[in-house]
Formats: sequence, structure tokens, C-alpha cells
Amino acid sequence: MKLKEIREITGRVVLKSGLHIGAGDTEMKIGGTDNPVIKHPHTLEPYIPGSSMKGKVRSLLEMRSGLMVKTIPQGSPVSLKTLIGLEGKEKDECEKILKLFGTSGADAVDNSFLGPTRVSFADCPLDDRWKEKALQNHTPYSEVKAETSIDRISGTAAPGSLRFTERVPSDTEFRLCITLKLMEGDEALEDFLLQGLKLLQMDSLGGSGSRGYGRIVLEFDDDQIGEAFAQIEPL
Repeated sequence: MKLKEIREITGRVVLKSGLHIGAGDTEMKIGGTDNPVIKHPHTLEPYIPGSSMKGKVRSLLEMRSGLMVKTIPQGSPVSLKTLIGLEGKEKDECEKILKLFGTSGADAVDNSFLGPTRVSFADCPLDDRWKEKALQNHTPYSEVKAETSIDRISGTAAPGSLRFTERVPSDTEFRLCITLKLMEGDEALEDFLLQGLKLLQMDSLGGSGSRGYGRIVLEFDDDQIGEAFAQIEPL
């Protein structure tokens, strides 16, 4: 197995609705929100963790493949054990997922035929050009949205249900950087990855997607990648 090329896919993640990726704080600070967004510990600027993008793209590709019902236990991530006994298109989809995103070291199955994990998602910081405009216009990096549960009988806010969620506002732009290692025989993996990114754009990123959070648009620096991405119909 020989490494042929390392491709870098760069661009921007443009928010079309507020984005909430939680910081996981375990304590409530005075004047703070119930659900703060993750921020860089030094600059305190919001960012998109690469793990969040990678996990969502992988889960969407696995949902599309229909292999979740064949995982053990059902609903867990696709693994080497899932691959055993598969044939045809299902086997091809499973192998692509495992090549792109990797396998667990806990699987007591030889994975040498798959090779190393191909894709790497870097954390997405605020785009420098967008940040410069935001500073000039005094645009805030985050907003706080009040949410409540509705009493189904009275049609009013349920007592004690009010909570405050921090979000990164719509129109914020982040830098995107994905690295893809291509080995011999990996010709189809870049298109497969772009299909996963298109599914992400069609769905949502972060929490509360069913409430309209996390809608994004991906813009690519490479025109050829952008044109190919625009033509992709993953479903």
C-alpha cells in the first residue's frame, strides 16, 4: 500500500442560522448562560471543533448506507465487525467509511487491508477576513437565545422552563481545512467525502438542529472542487 497524494480541501463554513456546539462546562458562572458555546481558551473566540464536523459527516454517511441495523449493538458506529459478511454495494460503502474515518483499536479484527485513516478535519477558527469586518462593525461573536417549553393546555410558557442558550450568529464565517491522504486504489474517496459534506450542508451541524440551529453553507477555495460539490446529489 503506497501513499500517492495528500490533498488539502480548504474554504469557508458560512452559518445560515445560529450555531450551538456546547462547551461542556460543568459549572454555572454568575451572569453566564445555561449552555455556552465552545471557545478557544486563549482568544475566547468561538470555533468549530474538527471532531464535530468529522463525527457528523461520518454519521450521515452511515445513515445513508443503511448499515446501522447491522452494527453490534445496533446504532453504534460502523466497524470492522460490520464489514464481515457484507457483499456488493454495502461492502463497498462500509470499506469507504472505514478507510476515510478509521477503525477502532478495540476491534479484534485485522485491519491492515484498509490502511491508515485517510481524512483529517482541522478545527475551524473564525475566518480572518470576516473577523476584520466584524471588528470594524462591532459585530458580536455570539448571541444568547431564550428558550422555553410551552404548556399544551394553556398555550403559555411552562413555569420554570426558561433557559438561555448561547449561539454563534448567522452569517459568521469559519475557515475550513480538511486533509485527505490518497493511497493506491483510493480514486473514489474524494467524491465520497464530498458526498458526506453535501449531506452535512443539507442537514445541520451542532446541537438543536431540529429547532433550526446549525444550518451551514460550504464554500471552497478550489473552483473545481466547488463546481463538483455543487453537482453532487448524495440521495
